[in-house]
Amino acid sequence: MQMRNVELMVGGFMVMGIIALVLMAFRVSGLSMEAGGETYTLKARFENLGGLTERAKVSMSGVTVGKVSRIYLDKEWYMAVVEMEIDSNAMATLSTDTSAAILTAGLLGEKYIGLTVGAEAEYLADGDWIHETQSAIVLEELIGRFFLDKAEG
Repeated sequence: MQMRNVELMVGGFMVMGIIALVLMAFRVSGLSMEAGGETYTLKARFENLGGLTERAKVSMSGVTVGKVSRIYLDKEWYMAVVEMEIDSNAMATLSTDTSAAILTAGLLGEKYIGLTVGAEAEYLADGDWIHETQSAIVLEELIGRFFLDKAEG
């Protein structure tokens, strides 16, 4: 009887471990089991994405307000276009002079888009463009510039 209790405890521990691994996989991959609410789409052009990927978060003041839904190359401007799905509850806060910057979580962490609200009275609507953008800071380029400056001077 005691051996059966030990086997049940080990089995329960294994099931809890598998559930924890599945939940961690969902958390790391950015997938969600919850149904998404209403969203609207905003677009922005960037010269350098620096490793930004689809499903990256879009945040405002540290609060996640959306995600990157699509990335493609604009063949007319030769710049990367990022389409973002923004929660509809943030719709009345993003003015037409909102700026977007590609930021890094930590020194070498994941890339995400940070939105900064402007002061205009009009708000962005579905399908609008964010014109003020700041591309990603690429660590390799900074190091290369540093060594190039040292070699010249």
